Amino acid sequence: MTPEELAAARDRVIPDVVAGGLRVLFCGINPGLMSAATGHHFARPGNRFWPVLHLAGFTPRRLLPAEQEELLDYGLGITNVVARATARADELGAEEFREGGRLLEQKVRRLRPSWLAVVGVTAYRTAFGERGAKIGPQDRTIGATRIWALPNPSGLNAHWTAESMAEEYARLRAAADAPVTPDIPFTPGLPD
Repeated sequence: MTPEELAAARDRVIPDVVAGGLRVLFCGINPGLMSAATGHHFARPGNRFWPVLHLAGFTPRRLLPAEQEELLDYGLGITNVVARATARADELGAEEFREGGRLLEQKVRRLRPSWLAVVGVTAYRTAFGERGAKIGPQDRTIGATRIWALPNPSGLNAHWTAESMAEEYARLRAAADAPVTPDIPFTPGLPD
């Protein structure tokens, strides 16, 4: 990509990779310029999303960004908190994150994934007003959809290695793979 092609991608929106009833809907902060220029989520070469997804056991092989539609075959999808592309996430304001959180909540209610996985705990905190949120499962739900905050796979996130990120993503995978048991109310007088 030339600098001109990347600059022309600013503020573009790339389509979500979604379907109803997904196991996990991964939610990025917003598309970077490389993603907007190619039309593929997490397309920047230094981004660790695709290798971490494979290391965590979500996919049988490492997918390329251009193969993102294959995620649907595994019950996975991708969206973003904020739809417009920027060179850096810090170009987004708090109000834009909050509005993105509101729109994301509507999308989740419509699509009903089992899990919403926000890749970036700071983005989750800002979008949903959960200032004390930490990496891992959250108490908050959107309807029946549970939420998990994951480390941001950006190469700029030096606090996490691909291996330590994969461990956290694998914790989500185990939760997403666990059988769902419906709550069965207790009826007095009947054997339990």
